[in-house]
Amino acid sequence: MNLQRKLFQKKDRLFRIHHEETGGVLAFAKVLNEMIPCTPHQQLVIVCIGTDRSTGDSLGPLIGTKLKSRLPDDKIFGTLASPVHAINLNETLHEIETSFTNPFVVGIDACLGKLSSIGIVTADDGPVKPGAGVNKHLPPVGHMHITGIVNVSGFMQHIVLQNTRLHLVMSMADFIADSLFLSLYRRTTKPFGQTVFT
Repeated sequence: MNLQRKLFQKKDRLFRIHHEETGGVLAFAKVLNEMIPCTPHQQLVIVCIGTDRSTGDSLGPLIGTKLKSRLPDDKIFGTLASPVHAINLNETLHEIETSFTNPFVVGIDACLGKLSSIGIVTADDGPVKPGAGVNKHLPPVGHMHITGIVNVSGFMQHIVLQNTRLHLVMSMADFIADSLFLSLYRRTTKPFGQTVFT
């Protein structure tokens, strides 16, 4: 099976929300629930891309660490202890390809954008393209992706990522991890939308 074969076939369901928006976690969890299939025949795999050596690029590993502590049985790649980054990304994708049959992969990564978009979290169908903001050519990841805009794009992106505020990255990681956890946890208890979403 080629994990990347159909990753560019995407519908346009782009969702954007600021991580400080009131009720944002609940709204984002609902969106994720609609985008991530709920089927016993397709295992969910979450790949959190980034490195703990750069503040801005640590968004993915922070999310992976937070999710791993809450969902230890779920298949989560990319934590602070064991990050998924440019050096081992191909190896990680090969491990997923050989370990799972027809998984649904969610790619998560930090990105750069407009000044007015800093703090925005997005979700969309199709793969995330890691390294695009710093001109690296890496394989695409995911049947859908989640990104967090942590700083402004433009000149000297590596330095921009290294000088991103940790408070912002931590807050965005909490937002994304909380939303994903809420979406996934509700599936294991009762139909999504009952009680907590009424």
